[in-house]
Order: sequence, then C-alpha cells, then structure tokens
Amino acid sequence: MLYDSKLDFIWLFFRPWILIPRVLEIAYSVILFIFKFILGSLGQDASKQKKVAEDLFIKLAKLGPCFIKIGQALSTRPDLISKEWLEELTKLQDNLPTFDHDQAKNIIKDELGSAPEQIFKYFPSKPIASASLGIVYKAQLQNGNWVAVKIQRPNLEFIIRRDLVIIRLLCVLTGPILPLNLGFGLGEIIDEFGISLFKEIDYKKEAENAEKFSDLFNMNPSIDVPNVEQMLSSGKIITTSWIDGIKIQNKEELENNNINPTSIIRTAVISGIQQLLEFGYFHADPHPGNMFAMKSEEETIGRLAYVDFGMMDTISEKDRITLTAAIVHLINKEFYLLARDFQKLGFLNKDENLDKIAPVLETILGDVLTKEVGSFNLKSVTDKFSELMFKYPFRVPSRFALIIRAVVSQEGLALKLDPSFKIINFAYPYIAKRLLTDQSDQMVEILMDIIFDRDNQLQIERLESLIDILIQDSQRPSKELLPVARDSLILLISSRGTSVRKKLLLSLINNDRLNIDDIKRLMNLLLKKFKRSDLGSDPVFTT
Repeated sequence: MLYDSKLDFIWLFFRPWILIPRVLEIAYSVILFIFKFILGSLGQDASKQKKVAEDLFIKLAKLGPCFIKIGQALSTRPDLISKEWLEELTKLQDNLPTFDHDQAKNIIKDELGSAPEQIFKYFPSKPIASASLGIVYKAQLQNGNWVAVKIQRPNLEFIIRRDLVIIRLLCVLTGPILPLNLGFGLGEIIDEFGISLFKEIDYKKEAENAEKFSDLFNMNPSIDVPNVEQMLSSGKIITTSWIDGIKIQNKEELENNNINPTSIIRTAVISGIQQLLEFGYFHADPHPGNMFAMKSEEETIGRLAYVDFGMMDTISEKDRITLTAAIVHLINKEFYLLARDFQKLGFLNKDENLDKIAPVLETILGDVLTKEVGSFNLKSVTDKFSELMFKYPFRVPSRFALIIRAVVSQEGLALKLDPSFKIINFAYPYIAKRLLTDQSDQMVEILMDIIFDRDNQLQIERLESLIDILIQDSQRPSKELLPVARDSLILLISSRGTSVRKKLLLSLINNDRLNIDDIKRLMNLLLKKFKRSDLGSDPVFTT
C-alpha cells in the first residue's frame, strides 16, 4: 500500500461515477456546516455553540477517516477552539461509529485462519473502542492474559485513497485564494499526510513500529509500551497486551485516581523531546486517545503508556542537532545564529542574506520571550511565525509537517491538564543537560556558541544560566550536577576537547596577560555549583 498523488489522481479521474458523487457529498457537508456555523456565531448562546459542535462531530465522523484525523488534530488545541468544540471533537479519538460485529469476526477468520472463538478464551460481542481506522476488542488469550485486538475497517485503503485525491485537489484549487503564504503548495502537506496515513493502515508495519519504540524506551521506567502478539497479528489485525491506564483528558480524573497531572505532563513532554532530538524516531499522533496515564507508587514519577504506533516518523541527525541549536539560539536571542539555523533546516533559501533576516527575526520573535524563559510557548511562536511567512521569504519544508503537528499536539494535550502550561519549563532543562553532558562534536559546537561570544570571550553568565536551568526544581541538585562535572572533565582532557581548551585559554588571556577577573568568576561559579562534599560522593572523583 503506497501513496502516489499523481497515480491516485489518474485512477480516480477515470472513475467519475466515484469522483463526482463524493465531491458533491463533501461540498454539501462543508457548505451546510459553514452556514450553520455563521448562524451559530450570531450570539453568545452556549446551546447554539454546542449544537454547531455536535454537527461538526457528526459530519466529520460521516465523512470518514481522513476528515476524522483533521478533527483529532483540532481536539488537542484548547487554545485555538472553544470548550464546546473540544468536548465534541475529543469524541473522535475513540467514540466513533463501529461496524458490523460479524464483519469483524470474518476479518479475523480471513487474516488469522480461525474464528475468534477458537483463538481466544474470551472474545466479546462488541468492541470496547472505535477509532478512525479500526475498532478495538478487549479479549482474553488461552493463557489468561488480556489483550487489545484492533481490526481494520473494511475497504479502508479505497476510502482513504479516494478522499486524499479529493482533499488534495480542493486544497490545490483553493490554496491561492486562502489567506496563507506558506511559500509552497498545500498539496505538499497533503502528500506528507497521505504517506503517513498509508503507513498507518499497514498493521504489520505498526507492529514493527511498536517493537522499535519499545526498544528505545526499554530502560525508562516512566514509559510503558504494549507487547505485540505477533502470532495474532497481520496486515489488518494487530493484537497487543492490554494497557490498563487512565485517559489523559482532564485534571480531575487523574487526581481522582491519585495521579499527579504535572508529573504526567513532565513525562509526556520529556519523552516527546527525546523522540525528536535524541532518538530521531517519534510518535506523530500523540492525541489523548493514544496516551494513557498509569498508576505509580511514587506520585512525582509520571508513568505514561503509548499505544497505536501506526503514524510514526523520523528526523535526521543533522536536523535534530540544528533544531536543538535553534531552540537555544531563540532562547538566548541570538537572531543571526537563529537565521543560520533556519537556513540549514530549509526554512530559508541558501542564498538569503542573513544580515537582513536577523533584524526581522528579532522584530518578530524578540518579544516572544520575556525575562522568564518559562513564558515561552509554541502558540506564541507559531502565531509570530505566521507573520514571517506572510511578509518574508520563509517556507516550511514538507518534512516538518508531521513534526510540527506532533509537537503542537503535545503542547495542546498538556494545556488540557494545565492551562498555564509552558512547554519550555520542561523541555529546556532536558536540552541544557544534553548540552552539558553530550560529547558529540555537534553538541560541543552548540555549547561553545552559547558560552563563547564571537570574539571568543567566555560568557560566564550563560554557563551559570544553563546550570541553574538544569537544577531548577530539583530536590537533589548534586544528582543533576555530578554527571555534568564528570563529563565536562572527561571532555576537557580528551582529544575532542581541543577546540574547547583553545577557546578557554584565549578567553582567559587578554593582551598576553591573564584575565584575572574572568578566572575568579569561573572559579567562584565552579565552587558554588559543585560542592566538594557532593563531588566526593561520586566514584569518578574518588578513584
């Protein structure tokens, strides 16, 4: 099952008996909804708003998987849509119309070779959940273990292929008149969506994705991933161990189950950042229907379970390093370096004059951050970035479509639990730790960009800021700082530390004389942050 927009268009174009009725159906639904939306907006009547939201849910559910996916993405953005809409769109995650139970049983028999009554010790008469691409049964194996059996909807490949052609066609035709200046056609975004969607309906691929994802978090006690029952899985069926968790939908439900919402947010954001910036392999559909809070013995440790690994994507090591640098340069308000990062990522043309772009970035993004790093949020950045795209030569590379969707969905999920949530409060300490402990050449280069200015002068306040961010809210600062001290020492005496040693010496020597003030400041910082009693407890410093 492969997606090819050109071939799929030709396929549907020569089947007008399929194309024309479906276009009319979609157009009728959209026009009717717009009409109801306008009427519902003529006042602040909450009941009217709720009826409009209910109508949107019904129409998206009827229009099928492609449209449901759009609704699911909106359901994670409480900062963009009203509460009434959120409540209805959240139902799109696993409260959709099911299909005939006998059909489901026949699919099991065709795919696995036997009727469900012969395979399972217990198989229910109706599914426990119904999602966009399939339905899920909670069944029991012969050995007594409970499993989730996900069965793909009938004719799914045909439905998705047909609707993607029509959605892409409508976007290409209406794109020029929309108030957007993305620098490229909306068709490219639809293509990325189509590629990922066709991967998602291959359940054999999903099983591989689940096992790969599980291996990445194998040593992380905060992340749970269901085990795949390979003998009971196929291209249209995937059977996994049952996850007994709590839906991440509202703060009260988590607290009623003695789960700390803040700890869940922390785990979700840190694991998301790890996937993007460390592993290069990420869950591209992190909506509340695919993530569950798990009970933990320690309230401060948020246990999180991921499910549904159909929509996954990768990001290259080069892009991961550059994204890390861009985040740091934005926070430090180094706009020329940020412009250079955008150029490396493909958001700017290689021939663009960065000296002209840097002041533009400063004007548009300079007020995104106040003195408090925690004021940063993605909504403010995306709003400002929209201004850039409308007025200046910026574009969004198509390979970033799913990345942006995943990260924005992650923030939206956290905002549901805590409206005052700021993603950088959790993400930046993780990035700071990587910068101070990762000894790869690329990360060392980013670190040097931070703590040394263009004249190779040491910026001690920057180094202190990184360390302070690393230990903020930590009950045991020494636990965070000891690996930093150890890895920094190893770096300085290693061959990789040649450039660091050189820059450090140049910064401490001015006009052939030692810069006593900087040496004092550096020593005071080290003595203040790395207490002797703490270092003495670490085996690296006692051998």
